[in-house]
Amino acid sequence: MTDTKAEVYFIVYKPCNMVSQFVSPHAVRLLGDLDFPFPEGTHAVGRLDKESEGLLILTTNKKLTRLLFSGEKLHRRTYLVQVNKQVSTDELERLRSGVLFKIQGGKDYVSRPSAVEIINSPDYLPAPATEVSKRVPYTWLQITLTEGKYHQVRKMIGAIRHRVLRLVRISIEDLTLGNLQPGEVREIGEKELFARLDLD
Repeated sequence: MTDTKAEVYFIVYKPCNMVSQFVSPHAVRLLGDLDFPFPEGTHAVGRLDKESEGLLILTTNKKLTRLLFSGEKLHRRTYLVQVNKQVSTDELERLRSGVLFKIQGGKDYVSRPSAVEIINSPDYLPAPATEVSKRVPYTWLQITLTEGKYHQVRKMIGAIRHRVLRLVRISIEDLTLGNLQPGEVREIGEKELFARLDLD
């Protein structure tokens, strides 16, 4: 009888200016640059772009991406988004009801209805990699999506003619960053992870 090696799972606060992969042909910071001995076969589940930061799941379980992002059940992803200038009530309603933007292939796409709120400055977040001048007007939004098109949050903000200054994913379903700081890693058990992600 052959022993089946148990899969392992990690949650990471991916820092800004790091890509969500271990290998790249480009001279960029990689997940392997984190100070943690990930086992062979570890990979990211989904991605955050280089300039974005926050919650990222890493695992040796190749099936987790399909379970989380390709199943019939929709999973909530929540982001804190700092945008330039003040967001108006009309712009807020547009984000909530769905905005038009281009997806891969140049096709028009309208986002699903989203939960979007204006919030106070989230002081519990770590300082950003690049400080934004406090003299520049900005708005913090909390956006919860149940879809994940390429660069979707940035494209949604662009559709209301604003620009993202900082983008932090703080949760996927009930899995949160907690008190993790940029670059920190925490191993999590499969039972707890699957429960927090509402996976069967």
